[in-house]
Amino acid sequence: MQTLNTKTHGYIDYSMGIILIAVAYLLSSQTESTPSTVLYAVGAMAIVYSLLTNYELGFLKIIPIKLHLMLDTNLSIFLAASPWLLGFDDKVFLPHLILGLMGIGAAILTNIKPEWYQNKKIKLRKRKNRISNIKMHQGIY
Repeated sequence: MQTLNTKTHGYIDYSMGIILIAVAYLLSSQTESTPSTVLYAVGAMAIVYSLLTNYELGFLKIIPIKLHLMLDTNLSIFLAASPWLLGFDDKVFLPHLILGLMGIGAAILTNIKPEWYQNKKIKLRKRKNRISNIKMHQGIY
């Protein structure tokens, strides 16, 4: 059930990157540096590889969308597990876990075909149905 198109996924990518960096900034004054560093790094990486992805909101369009989604999934799994992997779960874990799970969800729910491609396929299918209906009424079938 892939419900997100690549353009919507792009908006989520940039929003998530900004949110990760903002949360890192907010946490930096309250906890040790490791939790914030993880959020800064993941947020910055998400923005950078989004700019390099070949989709509607990509800038350089170098990375294929399949690779982008693999990066999203792996980075989000790391983000969700980082409090336990890096040993700061006793101080803070909820932002990392929630944002990591959201990233995994966005990657799983994204359809890798761009919206213009999906619309083109729907139009072609409607056109074929119309042509077959015309042929049936004319007795060609």
